[in-house]
Amino acid sequence: MSKIGIIDYGAGNIASVIKAIEYAGGDASLVSCPDQILSCDRLVLPGVGAAGMAMENLKKLNLDQALEEAVFTKATPIMGICVGMQLMAEDLYEFGHHKGLGWIKGRVVPLRSLGVEDRPVPHMGWSDVRFSESLKKLESRLGRHKSFYFAHSFALDTPGNEDVNSTVHYGRELTAGVMRDNIAAFQFHPEKSQISGDVLMQWFLDWSP
Repeated sequence: MSKIGIIDYGAGNIASVIKAIEYAGGDASLVSCPDQILSCDRLVLPGVGAAGMAMENLKKLNLDQALEEAVFTKATPIMGICVGMQLMAEDLYEFGHHKGLGWIKGRVVPLRSLGVEDRPVPHMGWSDVRFSESLKKLESRLGRHKSFYFAHSFALDTPGNEDVNSTVHYGRELTAGVMRDNIAAFQFHPEKSQISGDVLMQWFLDWSP
């Protein structure tokens, strides 16, 4: 069975992510040091709260460098969840300007700055997600269960980025997920999305990028 590491850096929705992975049939454990990260077959980068502070925590623990090695040298499949996805961007504009991991072209900005004027912020609750051609296999598995749970005030702005794998309409079309090579990440919370989330977790366990 694959060893799935849940990155523990002080900013994750850890307990429910572990339960969701285990419910989907995976063997999940917390990893909080570079050696542990590099020993995993798959990784999950969760996160709640402010992306800038989360990035600082990763750096303080030297986990950013270990993640770079795991993802780009060892080609370890990784899934980012919510703030975990935002950390993969180039620039983070939350409580100032912070540099992200730089894996995905784009910047994390307030929802209001993206033209979300007539909807409550944060975007919180269930919304239908539209998937691109790159996730047709996942979409087929989901069937009619394409509604996922969101909870965010900031979003990844990726104009013209072909890495976008899904979108959600909330006042305007927003990026719901991105995927490139062995990187897949989603703004919504699969661990809170019941049937839809269970299917997505199973897809991640089976995913062969």
